[in-house]
Amino acid sequence: MKKIAFLACMLAAGIAVGRAQESRQDVSLSVTALIEPFMASSTNVQVNSTPAYGALASYRFMLTPSSALEANYGITYKNSIGYYVSPYHYKVLTRTEEISGAYVRSFVFKNFNPFVEAGPGAFIFLPIRNSGTTTMDTKQQTEIGFVYGGGVAYEISPSFDIRAEYRGWVTKVPTFGDSQFTTSRWYNIYNPVLGVAYHF
Repeated sequence: MKKIAFLACMLAAGIAVGRAQESRQDVSLSVTALIEPFMASSTNVQVNSTPAYGALASYRFMLTPSSALEANYGITYKNSIGYYVSPYHYKVLTRTEEISGAYVRSFVFKNFNPFVEAGPGAFIFLPIRNSGTTTMDTKQQTEIGFVYGGGVAYEISPSFDIRAEYRGWVTKVPTFGDSQFTTSRWYNIYNPVLGVAYHF
């Protein structure tokens, strides 16, 4: 009886150690850019933008060795979104935040782990009220959309990898609460990402 109890304890301890050594979670910190394409409405509104640069923090929980759920928070410092409403030009300096979740499917080729992902997101456009913003009627705006992307992670150790990814945001072109900026169009914002992940 004592031998059976001892073997059961050893088996339980072995399973616990094995699970402790298995990395099922990771966090990553990345530099990122937002590149918003030129957009023209069917009326007289045209929208263009300068690139924005910032950071993206992500958390992944592995459901299986090849699939995971991911939560993201990103912020960019500022960019200038320009609206041409004939015959006037307006500029809005903008800080943008992302809160999103995604399902991630990965593939393993030695130290290379390509992956694809997609999921819902909320995008917060925050106007910066200074001399770079030429209209004071702008207001904070939150738009719902989704993110998608694909990239590759290169494992540099059992605990760390380097990730490079192309992501896209699909969301409505912001109006900042000003009806004259309405385009009734959707953005596909380009979002390249480069960062480091830690597995635990």
